[in-house]
Amino acid sequence: MNLLLLALALYLAGAVGAVVLRGSSARWLVATTAACGACAAAAAALPVILTGRSLTLAFASSVASLSLVLHLDPLGAFFVILLGVVAAPAAVYGAGYDASHTPARSASAMLPLFLLSMTLVPLAGNVFTFLFAWEGMALASYFLVIGEGDSPERLAAGRWYTGMAHAGFAMIAAAFFLLMERSGGADFATIRTLGGSIGAGRANAIFLLALLGFGSKAGLVPLHVWLPKAHPAAPSHISALMSGAMLPLGVYGFLRVVLDLLGGGPSWWGILLLVLGALSALKGALYALVEQDLKRLLAFSSVENLGVVFMGLGIGLIFHGEGLGEPCALALGAALYHALNHAAFKGLLFFGAGAVQQAAGTRNLEAMGGLIKKMPQTAACFLVGAAAIAALPPLNGFVSEWMIFQALVAGARLPEPLMAALMGLAVGALALTGGLAAACFVKAFGIPFLAMPRSRGAEQAREVSLPMRAAMFLLAGACVLLGLLPAAVTPLLARALQGLPGLDLRGAVFRLGLEMEAPGGASRISPPLLALALAMAIVAIIAGLRLFKADRRLRVGDTWGCGRVALTPRMEYTSMAFAEPLRRVFAGLYRPSKDLTIGFHPDSKYFVRSMAYRSRIRSWFEESVYRTLFEMIRPLSEIGRRLHSGSVHLYLSYIVAALLLLLLLERWL
Repeated sequence: MNLLLLALALYLAGAVGAVVLRGSSARWLVATTAACGACAAAAAALPVILTGRSLTLAFASSVASLSLVLHLDPLGAFFVILLGVVAAPAAVYGAGYDASHTPARSASAMLPLFLLSMTLVPLAGNVFTFLFAWEGMALASYFLVIGEGDSPERLAAGRWYTGMAHAGFAMIAAAFFLLMERSGGADFATIRTLGGSIGAGRANAIFLLALLGFGSKAGLVPLHVWLPKAHPAAPSHISALMSGAMLPLGVYGFLRVVLDLLGGGPSWWGILLLVLGALSALKGALYALVEQDLKRLLAFSSVENLGVVFMGLGIGLIFHGEGLGEPCALALGAALYHALNHAAFKGLLFFGAGAVQQAAGTRNLEAMGGLIKKMPQTAACFLVGAAAIAALPPLNGFVSEWMIFQALVAGARLPEPLMAALMGLAVGALALTGGLAAACFVKAFGIPFLAMPRSRGAEQAREVSLPMRAAMFLLAGACVLLGLLPAAVTPLLARALQGLPGLDLRGAVFRLGLEMEAPGGASRISPPLLALALAMAIVAIIAGLRLFKADRRLRVGDTWGCGRVALTPRMEYTSMAFAEPLRRVFAGLYRPSKDLTIGFHPDSKYFVRSMAYRSRIRSWFEESVYRTLFEMIRPLSEIGRRLHSGSVHLYLSYIVAALLLLLLLERWL
């Protein structure tokens, strides 16, 4: 607990220092306190997972339900460690990133406050502490998204984000109030004792409210619309924190309410979650594939990966509803592993995107090219992240997706034919998502880093500062270690789940050693041996070349340009051309708008002088659902605007009227 309090104190010190100090002193103070705070919190959380002993600290209040209660159990400890995995490198990265951007002092103070509130979420031991930390996390990230408020793009992204965040907060608060009203207490320990005795109707309402509230924070379709707007607007290390750490806290909140406090529920909860997760994974992968903005591409990829996590949660809830404790624990462990892996490789990719944006001056893939020669270290780290997120062995994305596949295969053996068929469809959806993700990140690496520069900014690009590169190397190493040592991670996953009702953890650990064995011995995999085989293959190729005395002299020649004399950047593959075949296949989903303008020679229309082709992917769901909803509630907002008279006396009258109305409702009910 002393380490946790030290971490919270360091975050507060960094926020105060950012306001008091200026220049490089403030920048390095924020980076140092944030990195040390994240490491201290993770160091305090690790023994909680290893020993299973919880930590508790309460600050009493005259109103018992408004007390500040900190309680760290194994589930919360896992998410504190997950936060540390991405927060410490993000703090280091920010020191180099902010050196060229010089953010306002108020914006610099928001980073440690953001980390403080995210740390408090898994530390919350009662409803008030949780809601306080959750709202603090939303407000701090909102100010980080809008920055100094001088960009229309950032302000629009901030409006979308704060609207979805507050709507989600209302759903979460309603779910907690239903739990509190039934249990008569605000402490999680009190609510937990009566979780299993809550009626079916109330439990279903709490589940749906939690799904809407936490699903909006996690970017679950159809509540994901804020995510591709906010992530590109925020600084890159903030985008990494939002994607790698904040989104998984939606998973934490859902597990805390639905499994820990409610004690689980019927199988249809898991079916709904599995379907929404599969839709999120597919839509995120499809829209990431056609994006030309590198950070929007990564934002849609976050929708995809959180969809995969929710697929694992859905499988676990199905098993839980069927009373199968061991497969439930395995499915939930796979979901947690993928959330941890996502924090590592998505943080790395956002760091790489920020480095590219800083060096080339753009996020547009069509204006990049050839950066591997200008930024070789950034390119190497980005390649590791791209291979990891594409689930290529022996990196970490492969291991967690393999575990989720095995959980789906185990679910296909359920006795209900409908359930088995649903698992088969989910396997197909996950396989298609994996293929689309691989194609997407071939594009995400190849278009900006390979071939020739397509803009002056790409031609003049240089490697970024040492702190930014150091942060990328840290997360690249995490991707490799999490992929090579899953047998050391899976026992921690099992311990993180201990205490949740209805789980059988005796067989919930994949076999230790070089092999990982799926439930029932259906399949086995050994990431270390896969890595060894790849290394041996590379060594064998090099030895074969030396043995046969291959000519290793560098030969220089012109690249063939389809008969043209000189190769130019206009002959290269573009981002749009790369995705065009799949744009045609899924045209019914994308509904692209096309505009072709041809300029003819004034003397003859048979001679074309110029040709311009523009195509835009329509966000048809946003246009058909959200804009319709906005038009419906616009009259209400106009009424609310008229109430803002500026009169304090009138505002006090509103408060008294609302209080009287609530008292009458309480009396009547």
